[in-house]
Formats: sequence, C-alpha cells, structure tokens
Amino acid sequence: MTTRAILTDIEGTTSSISFVRDVLFPHARAALPGFVAAHAGEPHVRKWLDAVAHETGDADDAAVVARLQAWIDEDRKHTALKALQGLVWADGYATGAYTAPVYPDAVDALRAWYGKGLALYVYSSGSVPAQRLLFAHTEAGDLTALFADFFDTEVGGKREPASYTRIAGELGLRADQVLFLSDVIEELDAAREAGMGTVLVDRRSDYPQPRTDAHGHRRVESFAAVMPAS
Repeated sequence: MTTRAILTDIEGTTSSISFVRDVLFPHARAALPGFVAAHAGEPHVRKWLDAVAHETGDADDAAVVARLQAWIDEDRKHTALKALQGLVWADGYATGAYTAPVYPDAVDALRAWYGKGLALYVYSSGSVPAQRLLFAHTEAGDLTALFADFFDTEVGGKREPASYTRIAGELGLRADQVLFLSDVIEELDAAREAGMGTVLVDRRSDYPQPRTDAHGHRRVESFAAVMPAS
C-alpha cells in the first residue's frame, strides 16, 4: 500500500533522548518556582495550577509546584505538567538558553519527504505546544513548516491501538497509508495493530546495544534507511 503520510515520534527518533532528559526536564524543574511566582495570575497558567490542585488536594501554589517537580522526577505523563513545562520551555527557547538538536539524517529525510509531497505529522507524549517549540528552535532552523499537524496524548496513549486509529481518522486516511516511526517497540506494536506501517528507529547514540528483536517491525539506524512505500 502506498504511503501517503509519515507519523513520527520525537525522543529517540528525530531527536536525542538526552536532550529532553538532560536539558529540558532539568530546566523546567529549576525554573518552575520562579515561573509560577511570576505568572500564576495569568489565565492560561492558572487553569493548569488549579487542575493539579483539584486533582491532588494541594493547598497552595507552592505545594502544586512541589508536586509538579516530583512528577518531573517520576517522568509522569500528565497533561497539566506537560502544558506548564511547555510554557517554561518557551521562555528558555526565547532567551536562547538552548536550541533543539534534530539528527541531521532526520532533517534531510523530512525535507526530502516533504518535497515529494508526503504529509508529515508528529505524535509525541510531549504537549503539542512543546512539540512546536522544539521544531521551531532546532539547530537546523525552524522546521515547523514541514509538518501538517502535531498530536499528543490528548488523542490517547501511545501504546493504545485506538490512538492510532483516531489519528488516521483525523488525517482522513486509511491506517495502512500511514507509516509510523518510533524508537519504542510497544508504541509500534499498537500502531501495527491499528493497521499502520511501522519502522523501529534504533539509533546507536540512544541505544548502544542493537535491538535485534524488533517484534517484526522493520528496523533502521537512520532515517536515511526509511523507504516509504510508493
């Protein structure tokens, strides 16, 4: 079946796992108290702080911040945390505190696929605003124009086949016309169950030991080896 769209993960796929783990997460953790102190009264911040307080019973913003920092330490995938992290990261990108690394082979392939008319999409556990920020501030420049849309876990969990069925429906395509790229085998299993094509991206910089058991998914070590069906 001809591939009409490519859906890609970010961490370990287009970009290094270490950037999020060693740069973005520590920055958000350290900057959250000051960010909340400065912006807690703004509606787009307040709603997320209140959502956490309602869920956890935390009594004040200081307790909410401590809760959010604990969630960062746990790598918890929580919508409010992701939204607030995205707001903090926006400040970091804006001040030039960091730029996002995207693997050169990924940049080249994404540009080539876009030039051939393939529709490109992102599906990551990070919030959509955070995804847009990352691709807008890469070492290769602003890449957001390459992507037709972005999806996060509001569409569903990444290890749930229904999420991929839902995404295909939003794209107006059959699942078998979409190729999903990820470094996480369980995500690929879910996408394949939904009917999508799948490729395991197994980069040596992120996974020093090759994963020879790819659960039947095609395995590559670079986007240069991904060949969408035509």
